[in-house]
Amino acid sequence: MRRFTAAILAGAMAGFPGYSLPAVAQQAGPDGTFTLKVQSDIVLTNVVVRDKKTGAIVKGLTANDFTVLENGKPQKIASFDYQDVNEAVALHEKTTVSGKSSIADLVNREFAADPTQLKDHRLIVMFFDLSSMQPEDVDRAVEAAQDYINKKMQPADLVAVVSMDTSLSMDQDFTSDKAALLRTVGRYNGTEGTGFANGNEGGNSGGTSDDASSFTADDSEYNALNTDRELYAIRTIAKSLERVDQRKSLLYFSGGLTRQGVENQASMRAATNAAVRANMAIYSVDSRGLQALPPVGDASKGSLRGTTAYSGGAMQSQLDSNFGSQEVLGTLSSDTGGKAFFDSNDFAPAFQQIQNDTEAYYIVGFRSTNTTHDGSYRKLTIKVNRNDIKLDYRPGYYAAADFQHQKSEDRELALTEQMRSDLPATDVAVYLQALYFRMDDNRFFIPVSLIVPGSQIPFLKNGDSDKASIDIMGQVKNAQGIIVGNVRDTVKLALNSSQQVTRKNIQYSTGFTLAPGRYHLKFVIRENQTGRMGSFETDLQVPDLKKIPLKLSSIVLASQQTPDTKKSTNPLVRDGVAWIPNVAHVFRQDQHLYFLYEVYDPTRQKNEGSAPKASPGLTRRPSGAIKVLTSIEFLSGGVKVYETPLVSADAINVPERQAVAFQFDVPLTQLKPGTYICQINVIDDAGGSFSFPRLALRVEPPAAAPRQTAVSTPIEQSR
Repeated sequence: MRRFTAAILAGAMAGFPGYSLPAVAQQAGPDGTFTLKVQSDIVLTNVVVRDKKTGAIVKGLTANDFTVLENGKPQKIASFDYQDVNEAVALHEKTTVSGKSSIADLVNREFAADPTQLKDHRLIVMFFDLSSMQPEDVDRAVEAAQDYINKKMQPADLVAVVSMDTSLSMDQDFTSDKAALLRTVGRYNGTEGTGFANGNEGGNSGGTSDDASSFTADDSEYNALNTDRELYAIRTIAKSLERVDQRKSLLYFSGGLTRQGVENQASMRAATNAAVRANMAIYSVDSRGLQALPPVGDASKGSLRGTTAYSGGAMQSQLDSNFGSQEVLGTLSSDTGGKAFFDSNDFAPAFQQIQNDTEAYYIVGFRSTNTTHDGSYRKLTIKVNRNDIKLDYRPGYYAAADFQHQKSEDRELALTEQMRSDLPATDVAVYLQALYFRMDDNRFFIPVSLIVPGSQIPFLKNGDSDKASIDIMGQVKNAQGIIVGNVRDTVKLALNSSQQVTRKNIQYSTGFTLAPGRYHLKFVIRENQTGRMGSFETDLQVPDLKKIPLKLSSIVLASQQTPDTKKSTNPLVRDGVAWIPNVAHVFRQDQHLYFLYEVYDPTRQKNEGSAPKASPGLTRRPSGAIKVLTSIEFLSGGVKVYETPLVSADAINVPERQAVAFQFDVPLTQLKPGTYICQINVIDDAGGSFSFPRLALRVEPPAAAPRQTAVSTPIEQSR
C-alpha cells in the first residue's frame, strides 16, 4: 500500500539563441482595421571553420557555401554573419555598452542593452561566486582578474562582472574601461565567503567534525537541499544574454560546487541547456588553487569524531569531497563547450583559453520546416562545399512545446515524454526529500515528499473557492535501469480565499518499498492551467544495515501532524497521527519541532529477559535486555545552546520492525531566530556502538501569515 497526501504548508518561498515560440498578435488601428503580427521560429548556431592541416581559421565563406540539415532534411539559411575579433572597432577606453547595473536589468534581459555595439568583440562575463569562496580564495580570483585586466585584456575584449553572495548582482555591464573593471573586482577583495556545505541527512556515524559548516544561510529556504542557487544564477545570466547572437564566455570563479544528499540533477542540466541556448561557454576556475589535504584535516575544520582519522576513512572522505566539488564544475564546462581549470594557483591559462576559443566564427540561422512544437530533440548537420576544412558546431537543439492546443492523450504523452527526456523541465520549481525506514531485513520503506510553491500554481476563481489541479508522475529505476516503482496522480485543489495559497506551499507525499541498493528517482509535476512543468531527479541509495553496528533510520523533522486513523504500515503514521516532513528544515518560533527516528536490532545483554516473537521476514533476535540512550543538541556557532533531556529505552516498542522508535517535541520559543546545527546523539549502551548524525535547520521569527492548512487525498496504488 502506498499513501498519498496533498498538503498546503505555510512558508515563504522565495530556447536556443533566437529560437522562440510563434506569437500571433492583433492590434486595432484608429480606423478600426487590425494589424496581424506573426513571429516565426529561427534557430541560430555557431560554426568554427578551420583548415584541416594548419588549424587556421578559414575566412571569406558565404551562406551559399553552407548546407544545413535538421534530422536529415535540408533547411533554408535565413541569416548569416561572421564574427572576427581582429576586425573589432576599438571602443573608447571609457566606453560602457549600456551602463546598466542592477539585478532587475539582468532579469529583464537588459544586460548589454545595445547588442549592435558588441559585434566583432570578445564577450567575457566574469562571475565571482562569493558564497562558495573563503577569503583567501577571493584574493586569488581577484588578483588573477586584475592581472588579466592590466596586462592581457585586448582592444576586442568587452568584459562584464557579476557576483553572488546573499543575492545575484550585476556589478558591471560589458565595458572596455579598465579602471571601472579594476574598481569593480577590487571590491570583492577580502569579502568573507561562507563556503559551507550541506549537513548529513542522518544515519552516518563517522568522521564528523565539530563545527557549524553544515548549512549555507540563504534567502531561499530550500538552499539546504542542493546547489540550485548557483545553478539558477548561471541560468539567469544565460537567459539575460540569449538575444545577443555572439558567443559568450562565462569565467566562473568558484570554491567548488558540492552536491550532497538529495540533489536535483534536473537543475544541473537546465543550467547547462540554458547556457547552450544562449551560446555561452562556461570556463570554470577552482579558486582554491593547488590544495594540500592533510590526513587528519587542517585548522579550518573542527576536530574529528570517531575512528576515521586512524583508519584512512577521513582522508578518503576529504578526497571524495574535493573530487565531488570539482566534478560539477567540470561537467558545466565540458557540456557547454568550455574548459575547467583545477589544482593550479595560476589562473592566467583560463583567460588565454577564452581568447583563443573566440577568435573567429560564423553564425548561421534558419527557420525550421518542422513547425511542430513537440519538445523533441532535433539533430543538426552542417556541411561546407570544401573537403580541406573541418567544422565545429553544436550537434542539435530541443524544439519548443505548446500546451494550449493539446488533447488529453497528447498531454499525457507530453508528461510521459518529459519523464523519459534528459532535458529537465524547470518552469515550475520542485523540491524533494527522500527518507528511509527498515521494514524487515531486506526491505525498506522510502517516504518521498515533494514541495511546489503555491505561487507557482495559477488558480481559477469558482464561486467562493479557487480551484486548480496538478499532474504528478514519478518513477524509480534500479541500478540496471529497470523500473521498480511508478506514481501517476492528479491532485485537485480547492481553497477558499482565507487560505492565501500564494503564501503557502503544496506538499505531496508518497512512498516506495525497495530493497537495499542504488536507484534513480525522477518526478515530473505539471500545473494544468498553462501546462508549465517542473522536474526533480536524483540518485537514491537505500543502505544495507546488516553490517552497521548501530542501525539507524532517517531523521524526520516535522512541524505539522495530521490525524490518520486508518491502519497503515507507513512508519510516518504513529498512534493515529501522520507526520508531514518539513522538507526545507525551516521553522517558526511559534511552532513545535517534532523529531522521529528508529533504531533497529539494538544489542541485547545475554541471559536477560526473553526474545520477542519474530515477525515474518525478520530474523529471530537473541534474548536479553537492551539499553539505548538518546538526546538532541542544538549548536549555534559551534556552541551548544540547548539539549533535550537524555531518554533511555530498555524495550522494543515497534515489534513488527524490531525497532525502538523515538519521538521528541521541542517548542521553539526557547530558541532565538537563526541557523542551528542539530546533532542527534544515539548510543547503544549494551553493544558499545553509537551514531551522531547532524542536520541543519533554521528558526525564523513568528510569521503573521495564517497557520498551515492540510488537504488530504488518500489513494491506494498497486505495486
